[in-house]
Amino acid sequence: MAKGSSSRIRRLLAVPAALVVAGACAGLAGCSAGGDGGGRPVVASSTAGRSVPSAATETPAKRTQSPTPAQTTPAAPSPAAAPAADGPLKGKVVVVDPGHNIRNQDHPAEINRQVDIGTGHKECDTTGTSTDSGYPEATFSLDVAHRLRAILLARGASVVLTHDDDRPYGPCVDERAGIGNRAHGDAAVSVHADGAGVGDRGFHVILPAEVHAGRADTSPIVGPSKELGARIAGNFVRTTGSAPSNYIGKGTGLDTRGDLGGLNLSTIPKVFIECGNMRDPKDAALLMDADWREKAAQGIADGITDFLRG
Repeated sequence: MAKGSSSRIRRLLAVPAALVVAGACAGLAGCSAGGDGGGRPVVASSTAGRSVPSAATETPAKRTQSPTPAQTTPAAPSPAAAPAADGPLKGKVVVVDPGHNIRNQDHPAEINRQVDIGTGHKECDTTGTSTDSGYPEATFSLDVAHRLRAILLARGASVVLTHDDDRPYGPCVDERAGIGNRAHGDAAVSVHADGAGVGDRGFHVILPAEVHAGRADTSPIVGPSKELGARIAGNFVRTTGSAPSNYIGKGTGLDTRGDLGGLNLSTIPKVFIECGNMRDPKDAALLMDADWREKAAQGIADGITDFLRG
């Protein structure tokens, strides 16, 4: 990162306490502005009656043999970027990755096969989590992705979605990274919602760790991804009123991980955002609210815009 970048990130995340408490707790009874960092949440899902990990919080996979050619889905061509209008982001390409796929539950063999993420092997994808009432993470992530795309297009960016309810399953985590790489995106964000325990509240942005293993080398993107993540986190607080996670990130809203293929294999600045916890009833009420989802998309878009404009 350039000299002074760390101090800029601290300033971006140094939201005044009054803003976090008054803004984040408005309409969120019992919310906490920050709190202790925690371990990885256990992700539950009512989908198909089984517990599964979220792609952004998946547990480390066992190292297995690479799938045979017959098991491997041929790489699809990069989706075409949606046409852009004139605006401050004219000439920029943003890749939006809606987490999971609502049809993954119908393709367990395909999504459970192992793919190479550089540091090892993990599942192609997962079903994601859901609220206790059955609202799926995949539905949430695609809805926010559509809202985010509309805002970015209005600002002049070209937008590529990794999928748009147009695939039988997936894409796999390695292909999600590949789509962004082939699009030569200026920034990428993967949209998710978490599946932690009741009482675990708030959002967090996942940044790529320094990884150099196998075909993964995040060295060129660690610095700019951290800047992207900090700008998204700061804007997300201001726009949604949600506080940073009280269970991951020690109140910063940021977490760094080296076990996610979507980050490990990216060659463009990329982050994940867990917009809230679907398994907590208070967070779930927000995630299911269309007005709040529009604010979430606005906060993410503002962070991307700040990053791309420097």
